[in-house]
Amino acid sequence: MIKDTLVVIFAKFPAEGKAKTRLQPALGMAGAARIARKLLLHSIEQALATGFTVELCVSPAPSDPCWQTLNLPGSVQWSAQVEGDLGTRMLTASQQALATLKQVILIGTDCPSLNTSQIRQAVRHLETSDSVMIPAFDGGYVLFGFKQAYASLFANIEWSTASVASITQQRIKDLNWSLASLAPLPDIDEPTDLKYLPVGWLDGYRMTNS
Repeated sequence: MIKDTLVVIFAKFPAEGKAKTRLQPALGMAGAARIARKLLLHSIEQALATGFTVELCVSPAPSDPCWQTLNLPGSVQWSAQVEGDLGTRMLTASQQALATLKQVILIGTDCPSLNTSQIRQAVRHLETSDSVMIPAFDGGYVLFGFKQAYASLFANIEWSTASVASITQQRIKDLNWSLASLAPLPDIDEPTDLKYLPVGWLDGYRMTNS
């Protein structure tokens, strides 16, 4: 199972002024970028601890010197995000993974509550289900896993809206797939989400709207 599974993490470089812009009113540009960096490193750490192969699907491309500044583990595989919306990027990465592997797990870097145990649990569900999802509190999803990649799972979806998970679940139903849906988890997108950060992550931050 370990050799048959790829965990793909979709990530953008946590550049100041461009990362987590919706958190800037509360944390400022530098603070938002620091949280984005922590979220990225946490996601990589938790994914690698599963023992599955982990691929970082990134923007800008892996060859960009910015990635060298993070000193990421050498065991991480790399790929570049293709042009297009998030759905196009996820579909392409999934198709590439499933060309050689049995199943793929897609995650982002916005959910500090997603841990090694939950990723492993999701993979176990693929032993008996066609797909697995961990919804997000905001209506999206923080993890999506499956064994086949169909364009209908990703096409014509308005990303970053409250309907993403429900639309995707309906598309799964239309494919006559079984779905294991696990307990929802919080993404960190808005200042009101900061309460979901792990204890100590905001130590030393000056909240600009307080």
